[in-house]
Amino acid sequence: MAPPVALQNKSSESPRLLGARSRPPAAEQAAVERHSAAVRPRYRSENCPRLGEAGSRESLLSAAAALDASPRSHEAEGEEAAAGRGAAHSRSPLPAERGAVVSVPGPSVRQLARHGRSARHPRHTGNGEQGKAFPLTDADRVDQAYRENGFNIFVSDRISLNRSVPDIRHPNCKQKLYAERLPNTSIIIPFHNEGWSSLLRTVHSVLNRSPPQLIAEIILVDDFSDKDHLKGALEEYMARLPKVRILRTKKREGLIRTRLLGAAAAKGEVITFLDSHCEANINWLPPLLDRIALNRKTIVCPMIDVIDHDNFGYETQAGDAMRGAFDWEMYYKRIPIPAELQKNDPSEPFESPVMAGGLFAVDRKWFWELGGYDTGLEIWGGEQYEISFKVWMCGGRMEDIPCSRVGHIYRKYVPYKVPGGVSLARNLKRVAEVWMDEYAEYVYQRRPEYRHLSAGDVAAQKELRSTLNCKSFKWFMKEVAWDLPKHYPPVEPPAAAWGEVRSAASGLCLESKHFVSGTPIRLESCVKGRADVSWGHGQVFTFGWREDIRVGDPMHTKKVCFDAVSHNSPVTLYDCHGMRGNQLWRYRKDKSLYHPVSNSCVDSNASERRVFMNVCNPASASQQWLFEKTNATVLELFNHGVN
Repeated sequence: MAPPVALQNKSSESPRLLGARSRPPAAEQAAVERHSAAVRPRYRSENCPRLGEAGSRESLLSAAAALDASPRSHEAEGEEAAAGRGAAHSRSPLPAERGAVVSVPGPSVRQLARHGRSARHPRHTGNGEQGKAFPLTDADRVDQAYRENGFNIFVSDRISLNRSVPDIRHPNCKQKLYAERLPNTSIIIPFHNEGWSSLLRTVHSVLNRSPPQLIAEIILVDDFSDKDHLKGALEEYMARLPKVRILRTKKREGLIRTRLLGAAAAKGEVITFLDSHCEANINWLPPLLDRIALNRKTIVCPMIDVIDHDNFGYETQAGDAMRGAFDWEMYYKRIPIPAELQKNDPSEPFESPVMAGGLFAVDRKWFWELGGYDTGLEIWGGEQYEISFKVWMCGGRMEDIPCSRVGHIYRKYVPYKVPGGVSLARNLKRVAEVWMDEYAEYVYQRRPEYRHLSAGDVAAQKELRSTLNCKSFKWFMKEVAWDLPKHYPPVEPPAAAWGEVRSAASGLCLESKHFVSGTPIRLESCVKGRADVSWGHGQVFTFGWREDIRVGDPMHTKKVCFDAVSHNSPVTLYDCHGMRGNQLWRYRKDKSLYHPVSNSCVDSNASERRVFMNVCNPASASQQWLFEKTNATVLELFNHGVN
């Protein structure tokens, strides 16, 4: 998946932050009649013609046309048999029964849920079954297991390609009825030097847990991999599976153009993008296609569950169903669903301002009407904002679908280098220039290096925006992302306290040696010569408007916060989540740093240089902390009704 990106916002109008507001119901188009596409070839390995510099849509379509080859005919029974056979590498066969479509009373509706999990997903015993974490030894954690993939391929190879996953859908999902006629879909999976077992498990999970009539084809797009197992061995393996074909680029194109090549070759009515290290969950596909059948201009995203990169345990993301958002540094964020959008049934789809990026479904014709991805975006990064802003501002909508769930491995690190480097900053500048109007200034205030960065020629993208009669970004912020400023305001509110934090007892200062999650806060000698202390120094902290404590001064805070678990626990840096909880603090009039969750205060042991939580004692000088600078007005507001 695309890396996290975020934004912040200043509007000439005051954002609506408080109080309920009535929101007009979204207009949904009538369900449209769709025709089933002819069965696609079972497998085809093809070379993609080299893209031109511009990578225009026309060149992509020409590339797709050049891929025409004679399809291999096969009977439906043959497809099922192939799916059941699996391959020699697979530790357990595909389930023989693919699940029947059950007719139910009522006009034009059909229940696409499975007969029962035991029939389709027997409770196998073995490594990783039901999404359980693999029990690791120290030998399993060696760096070599991560080096080529960014996750533990040693563990992946020891888990069945057809492993069962936990059905963590809301119970209401199992009773849902979907349109009798749903569009079919081309599933596009780009990859570069992907691990053998993780790629195959992705494909098997799609085949195992999707109604076969809804899959027009699975297109694997190889972005110039050089691993031997992704050449002849992969072609031989995929020849045994139904509806799978492989496209190959002739040079490294990057994620964005690789997806575009797959989309240009697609024949299904809907395009569904997946990453190459995913596991589709039970009945994941019908809920996505049903929303597109209701309104073809809706882009839909599944709930993305987390597959641990170390032990391959399968679980929901923290907070589960949340809206996609951004801060003004262009980092992707997730924010709670506001009360105005919450429904009595938590299994119902909900609007989301932006997508995470890698997993979504879109009507194929609508995707190209929107211009696909901006072909001026290089490699990866920023594309999720570009497509999200574009669909909302140009007449469509975007929804997250709680009844559709797909697990995804978030890599420990990116395991390969891209020729020419990653163009993330340029891509974000390009998105800001084309789509964000005056709100781009809030990005540049936080990323001043973007001001003089070239975004390339954006004339064609601005012309597309004009041709599509797209709305303004101000409209997007008022009508779609109206709750975002509450969490990520364009203009940062004033901080309550900042600078060095000195112990009244010892005269030592709080310090973080490193700015990464898990780093303990320690007592160290205060840095001398204040002019030499920059925001990046480990003794500068900010107690800001979120009532958390971050590394850095108010204009340059890091994304790590003071965190504590309980009484007697150390104070440690963890990734800021903005959800209060363990990262909520009070700076009280007695100069103590109070932690409401543990009902304790920050204490210290000067001889051991330790900083930890302890029972609050107003008389203890070791619990009194002196910030270099404070804002009395903001502190009064924070502490009103608390002390």
